[in-house]
Amino acid sequence: MGEGHSKSRGSKPPPLLSKPWREVNWGDNRSALQYVKNYKPHVEGQHIRILLYGPVGAGKSGFINSVQSVLRGRMYTQALEDNIGHDSFTKKYTTYKIQKEDPQSFYPFVFNDIMGLEPIKGVHVDDIKLALKGRVMDGYRFNPESKLSEDDRLYNNSPDDNDKVHVLVCVVPASTVSHMNYKTVQKIRDIRMEASALDIPQVAIVTKIDEVCPEITNNLQNVYKVEYMKEKMENFSAEVGFTMKSIFPVKNYHDEINLNSDMDSLILSAMTHIITAGEDHVNFKKNQSG
Repeated sequence: MGEGHSKSRGSKPPPLLSKPWREVNWGDNRSALQYVKNYKPHVEGQHIRILLYGPVGAGKSGFINSVQSVLRGRMYTQALEDNIGHDSFTKKYTTYKIQKEDPQSFYPFVFNDIMGLEPIKGVHVDDIKLALKGRVMDGYRFNPESKLSEDDRLYNNSPDDNDKVHVLVCVVPASTVSHMNYKTVQKIRDIRMEASALDIPQVAIVTKIDEVCPEITNNLQNVYKVEYMKEKMENFSAEVGFTMKSIFPVKNYHDEINLNSDMDSLILSAMTHIITAGEDHVNFKKNQSG
């Protein structure tokens, strides 16, 4: 997926802050894990739909698989990933449900994975806007040249609340988070404007943080101590408009065969925020409708 390595910034290592600028309960994931596992929407029959978008190779599918692995307590792969291609591996609009211990029971939140953003090709921005409104049905094959038409059999003419997106998540790799292609940045801004108009909360996931510098590679607990990492997140915040409190660095499971407590801590930190944001959005819309 075009994973580049920028492990060093010359001979001088990035300075470490004396204390982390964001607190994480390293080594104690029980409360966060139970929050995610026990989450139940206040609205009966409701689920939280989480739509992931971002540049090609950012790790959208990897994040979905990582969340599933954490919740299942073992390595799990459902969303297909690609490690060699430079074009988007995801071609169809797909909903991923996460199964609980009971095979007939699922968590009340779902992920949607889409084709990656590219400066020229990639997913059509208007298709993402339609997905936000619940207009895109599962199985729709993305066409970079044209958006989904109303007469298409996979166009949802009557979306209900569960078809619509409740949290929009932008996934970007740490290596390019502060210097993305201008056209890609413009597409992200365009999508963010549409989501804002629909009152949809937005979160950013910064992946591949272990490729930023050796200090994080060797110890994930340094992620909020490496000043260079914070600068990257601040630059991204200024460029596309995400608030710092809505940006979460993670390392997806990629070549590991066993779960890692520090990786789980970062994944669960992001997921608790995503679920809370989705719950707040559902309740806000419910109150608005009376």
